[in-house]
Amino acid sequence: METILGFLGLVITTLVALFTALALQTLLLRAAFALMQPATADRRNPQPAIEQGTALVARAFRKAR
Repeated sequence: METILGFLGLVITTLVALFTALALQTLLLRAAFALMQPATADRRNPQPAIEQGTALVARAFRKAR
């Protein structure tokens, strides 16, 4: 009987440690994603280079006239 109780204590302790480790891992993973969020938060489209080049050509043509 004492052996069964010892084994049951070991099983319960192992399960508690397993769920604690999983909870900690989930918490750290969520924290990592939260810290990475500002790097991807800026979703503005940059002005394409062709539009900048067109504007430069238009200004040069206007000055040449």
